Amino acid sequence: MDCDEPPDLIGRDFTAERPNQKWCSDITYIKTWNGWAYLAIVIDLHSRAVVGWALADHMRTDLVIEALTLAIARRRPPAGIIFHSDRGSQFTSAEFATYCKDHHIRRSVGRTGDCFDNAVAESFFATYKKELIHTRPWVNLSTLRKETFT
Repeated sequence: MDCDEPPDLIGRDFTAERPNQKWCSDITYIKTWNGWAYLAIVIDLHSRAVVGWALADHMRTDLVIEALTLAIARRRPPAGIIFHSDRGSQFTSAEFATYCKDHHIRRSVGRTGDCFDNAVAESFFATYKKELIHTRPWVNLSTLRKETFT
């Protein structure tokens, strides 16, 4: 493992004794008539509540940073909170590492290619797509954003 890559601090233990102790995150793709949309979410592993999210027509690192910024603003987590994700380039970028360091967040990543190492986020997306996304066509990002928020 590269010395700059974070360890797996979760080890598939998707529980937390209290709120704002462990968060997990991921990104999913959604097809619209105008092209792809990308949703990044942050889930508190204590309550399984989505505490931050961002939706855009790109999946650059700032999409993940926007979702995490919302979670931080809403929850005011203590220094040292664990933020778990897969090894996507957004989560392993130098920009994201700096953001987490500046906000006293401990990064954690699962193994390469193992969806079970981020099962809570994957499960959320499965439900989101079954209950909302696959129920109708999505004309544009604006409509998708409104319905996702609702």
